[in-house]
Amino acid sequence: MEQSLRLRAYGKINLGLDVTGTREDGYHLVRMIMQSVRIYDRITVTRKKTPGIVLHNSLSFLPTDRRNLAYRAAELLFQETGMEETAGVEIRIEKYLPVAAGMAGGSTDAAAVLYGVNRLFRMGFDEKKLCELGLRLGADVPFCVMRGTVLAEGIGEELTKLPDMPDCSILVVKPDFPVSTKQVYQDLDAVMPEDGDHSERAERFRESRPDIDGLIRAIEAGSIGGLLPCMGNVLEQVTVPAHPEIAEIAEKMEALGADRAMMSGSGPTVFGIFRSGDAAENAYRTFREESRREKDGARIYLTQPYAPLKPEREVRK
Repeated sequence: MEQSLRLRAYGKINLGLDVTGTREDGYHLVRMIMQSVRIYDRITVTRKKTPGIVLHNSLSFLPTDRRNLAYRAAELLFQETGMEETAGVEIRIEKYLPVAAGMAGGSTDAAAVLYGVNRLFRMGFDEKKLCELGLRLGADVPFCVMRGTVLAEGIGEELTKLPDMPDCSILVVKPDFPVSTKQVYQDLDAVMPEDGDHSERAERFRESRPDIDGLIRAIEAGSIGGLLPCMGNVLEQVTVPAHPEIAEIAEKMEALGADRAMMSGSGPTVFGIFRSGDAAENAYRTFREESRREKDGARIYLTQPYAPLKPEREVRK
């Protein structure tokens, strides 16, 4: 019987993020293409002899109790199986993904713990059940269980697996400030236009909407060129006015050769898609050198799309 597992919890970007409405309970309805990237936290899940959950985190400012989604993931599985009084697990999180960045850092840690505890204790839950349980923890957790290239609808729980995103280089820059996803969605209600609103602000919002169906067709065709004009993120209409440096980073990426650059999730992380590996390397070095010179605390990575069955490649950070 396995006593310990070491897992990778992959981050994500949003190739397209649209908000189509709001449910009566306040949850926003989304339609988005989510893409795993090869930047990950390392999660070690180990059986322990005494009952209970112990969590360690490499970042001291992050909680190690029920306030942490990874802790609650283990707790949920023990409750579902009636093992909360008898089973014990130790979880160690080595954080490499940026925090409060729009890359699902907390959700992917929780998903890894769901997978690891389920396997370690032979609970027998399949991926579909783990996704259902993950939804109780957060809207991004089911995708983080599935990983890869996925269409997410509803509040994020209706998932459709898509073909792998075509190979490319992805430059990721997370500026040194956090953004609250909850606050962004709350503020979104004030800028979403009503039907019949043709004001300049309303038209700007509509223009920011991604072409989700176009993205799906491009992914199915294996066409990076077809994917680029379909990308978009309506949450930029909230986050960018509050943090103009996000737009500045995207503009700089494109000036350095990115075929498309935009914000991921609720921000503040910006990513750029590069068909040219040389241009991506040059942009990576430029951002790194300027960050070191200005000591701005930005987190900078050069990575690729993650597909579960493809071999790993180097991540630059």
